[in-house]
Amino acid sequence: MTTENNKEPKFMRLFMAHESELRCFLRTLLPTWEAVDDVLQEASVVMWKKLDQLENEESFLPWAKVIARFEALHARRTAARDRLVLSEETVILLAAESLDLPLDLLRHERRALETCLRKLSEEHREIVLLPYRESGGVMQLAEQTKRSANSLYKLLGRLREKLRLCVERELSPKGNRP
Repeated sequence: MTTENNKEPKFMRLFMAHESELRCFLRTLLPTWEAVDDVLQEASVVMWKKLDQLENEESFLPWAKVIARFEALHARRTAARDRLVLSEETVILLAAESLDLPLDLLRHERRALETCLRKLSEEHREIVLLPYRESGGVMQLAEQTKRSANSLYKLLGRLREKLRLCVERELSPKGNRP
């Protein structure tokens, strides 16, 4: 597919164009964003080494997802001692299901979620996103704001439900109604 002269720019262009989809895909397979970062870094090295096996640019994302999935499974085997890790069979099923989703649908769902997140106040948006940014985030926020962790978890549950309903409205055929 590539000569050595144009391998690096071509790889970087393809990788950067699909990095967010790869991150989201890996997040369905891995327990933390830190693990996603680590696995994506390892997967990108493998992708770089195997770039000559890529048949065409249009097949980059499915090809990259297969490599990322194998790297995620390898990382999960390494971390299997953690009691919060899903079984390998479950991860394989999630990965297979994600590979079957049309890219347009994923983009449409992401846009709907982004639209709904923007409708939240800055404080509520931070509360919703906090558990995905760092572990123990809600507990730390409770300490900082002098609120109980229980009240923050209840608020988080209500905000997630509000987001779910908003996303469903955005995705409905009528969508974007006032």
